[in-house]
Amino acid sequence: MKKSVLTLTLLSLTLTLMTACANKTKSAAPAEIAQNTEAAAAEDDADMAPDFELPNLQGSTTRLSSLRGKYVVIDFWGSWCVWCIRGIPQMKNYYTKYKDKMEILGVDCRDSEDEWRAAVEEYQLPWPQVRCDDANMRKLGAEYGIQGFPTKVVVDPKGKVVKYVSGEDPAFYTYLDELFK
Repeated sequence: MKKSVLTLTLLSLTLTLMTACANKTKSAAPAEIAQNTEAAAAEDDADMAPDFELPNLQGSTTRLSSLRGKYVVIDFWGSWCVWCIRGIPQMKNYYTKYKDKMEILGVDCRDSEDEWRAAVEEYQLPWPQVRCDDANMRKLGAEYGIQGFPTKVVVDPKGKVVKYVSGEDPAFYTYLDELFK
């Protein structure tokens, strides 16, 4: 008799625990779904290119988000950077080749305004140019994880970062060919 009472008590306790767990899971599901949705949204936001607005050659400003709708290559460069200057002919070729599918936004870093304007003129850069002063460079450098120059960041038409390339790397141009074929 004691054995059957003990068995019934254990069975009852097991059923009670299973019911409690099942009810807890059911009530927690919407919260978990909300958490997962928020996490996915946060991950999507993390992939978004940080927006910025910098002075352009025309005396006004250009905002990165104003270029959405096309792929944008943000080219962080400077006239003092040997590899940046060596890469200009190839960048010009690719700009001509894909300008209907992408825009390049040149972001000059660490140059004075006069040095920046002179370099754009000397190298006849045909894509939009903005200048990033030292204060903005600290912020943008941190947001974009810039560790060297040139740095190219490819942003898709919706504003998400899809590729980072640090240095003048031929793989960048291979990537563009594959992206736009």
